[in-house]
Amino acid sequence: MTDLSSLPKAGFLRRLGALFYDFLIVIAIEMIAAGIVIAVLQALMKFQLLNLGPYADIADLLDNHPIWSHVYLLYLVVVWVSFYLYFWGKAGQTLGMRAWRLKLIDKQGNYVTNIQIIVRLISSLFGLANLLALFGKRGLQDIIARTEVIVLPQAN
Repeated sequence: MTDLSSLPKAGFLRRLGALFYDFLIVIAIEMIAAGIVIAVLQALMKFQLLNLGPYADIADLLDNHPIWSHVYLLYLVVVWVSFYLYFWGKAGQTLGMRAWRLKLIDKQGNYVTNIQIIVRLISSLFGLANLLALFGKRGLQDIIARTEVIVLPQAN
């Protein structure tokens, strides 16, 4: 068994490739999550359990209501964070990272904790913190969360 912490660190282009793959997947998941909310609200309207009041339609309600717009945004953020909590917590890899043979580990070569994942997501600045990897193969989020992104060897 290979000591994971001894494997090479991921550079900027590999990180960018995985980030792009994951971006497409997360957008699709967010669209499904949004569709679920809209379907539920439509059903509530159909059975007259929801009155839109001054709002023209459901999109207007979700965009402009002083409470619902914030609840909806929080819901979408929770969906986004859950994607990373699940994949990084379960295997240290998102689907994009798997395609690029990358893995997220802690400094000792173990799986990362949920706290490290949350800290990493907050400090990633939506991927911009990876720019630091241009200079040292570690993103700002890796330094702050005490994690590393490694390149896995090719399977035989």
